[in-house]
Amino acid sequence: MVAEDGLGCGIQIRAERRMRHSTSFRNFAATALAFLVCLCMLGGMFVTWSRSIVMQERRKSMTAAAREAVRYVSAQSPYYSYDLGAFEIRMSLTVLSGISGFDILLTDPDGVIVSCSDKQFNSPYIGKRIPEEVLSVVAERRESALRSRLGDVYGERRYISGMPLIMETARGGYIFGYMFLSSDADTMVNVWRQFAGAFVLVTGVVMVMAFFISLVMSRKLAAPIDEMARAARRFAHGDFSVRVGETRRSDEIGQLMQAFNAMADSLERSEKLRREFIANVSHELKTPMTVISGFADGILDGAIRPENERKYLEIISSETRRLSRLVRGMLDMSRLRGQNSAEIVAGSFDISEVIRVTLLGLSAKIEARGLDAAAELPEEPVVTRGDKDSVTQVVYNLLDNAVKFADEGSVIKVSLWKQGTKAFAAIENQGETIPEDEMPLIFDRFHKTDRSRSADREGVGLGLYIVKTILDNHGEDIYVTSRDCVTRFVFTLTISG
Repeated sequence: MVAEDGLGCGIQIRAERRMRHSTSFRNFAATALAFLVCLCMLGGMFVTWSRSIVMQERRKSMTAAAREAVRYVSAQSPYYSYDLGAFEIRMSLTVLSGISGFDILLTDPDGVIVSCSDKQFNSPYIGKRIPEEVLSVVAERRESALRSRLGDVYGERRYISGMPLIMETARGGYIFGYMFLSSDADTMVNVWRQFAGAFVLVTGVVMVMAFFISLVMSRKLAAPIDEMARAARRFAHGDFSVRVGETRRSDEIGQLMQAFNAMADSLERSEKLRREFIANVSHELKTPMTVISGFADGILDGAIRPENERKYLEIISSETRRLSRLVRGMLDMSRLRGQNSAEIVAGSFDISEVIRVTLLGLSAKIEARGLDAAAELPEEPVVTRGDKDSVTQVVYNLLDNAVKFADEGSVIKVSLWKQGTKAFAAIENQGETIPEDEMPLIFDRFHKTDRSRSADREGVGLGLYIVKTILDNHGEDIYVTSRDCVTRFVFTLTISG
């Protein structure tokens, strides 16, 4: 039981580690972190800015209220012989305070508080004195906004708006008192907090939505990558049939998935070719090796009569040469696959001269089969780009193939012509027509048609494959037609210059 718990814990830890290191989690974490940092910066700026705005607006309201209160008291004072402590003025201050939300104090010219908006009859503010320096500032500026305790009037610092009460006479105006409006800091902060609270609420909702959308999008973006990772692991175990979906996407992920599927197709084809190659090589090696081993053991054991030994030794020699050709063909395939196309096309040669020399080299085999050769070659040189030795092997393999399968007494036709920037070489023979279903396969490795298995006992099925590989390395094409007992191969070369 303990072991099972330990195993389950280990699996859970590994799963959590994979989740922490997954692309979707990293993308989500990076997006969330960036959003959170931006939000904090924006929130800090907003808090500072909104606090400043709220305070400014509150002070403007206080100043506007102070002006109205001064205007009202200045208009009512003459009716009460400028007695600022009159009961009626105090009641008016209480009403104004209730409307504006600010505390109001009235002082005489010396700064002694004579009236206030406090509803208590024995207000603690009455009789207290405003500091001289505050009175000087208010008298000088006529409108002053400050933060102060007003001496010992208030127990804490408050926001104050002060204005003088001025009586206009013929000799000029003189101050007959002062008015102070105040608001405690908590009241102003509470106003700001209500504003900031709405911002925090909206911000929280936006943040949750952003995180949710980011998580969903991160997982959606990472899903194709996870799918490709799973497919790659199946590739590692030899399963090349798996493919990834949603290849209709037009973004970079879609292009990656299309490339991944193309790679999978290529790997599957390569694996299929590899298996076919091994099967074909095994098949091609099995027959001659069985023949060689059987006849050699028969000679050594005395099962074959001495007068027949030469006959069977010739068979062993023939099969040995066949094995040699097979090995040589496989080495040629390996060499051709490793060639650099840029280096191949760097050389140049006369293709018409190559055809002439190859025809002369095969003249003995052509005559032995009772065939004729007809060549239609230009008198002037046809210089083409490519590797001379490789193209010579192409011409030799095609001519040798034509000689093997031509009917006795027929004609092997070879022609060469130019068209635009290309030179075209054609090799034609008369003989049995290649079946239509065999045409797409004749350039495959170790492929031999039924007619070649009966007519070509020495071939190993690599000649045309080597031809196709050489021309592919040169970036050229080869075409084949076979109808009405006439088979024709045409390949191209690029004219030099």
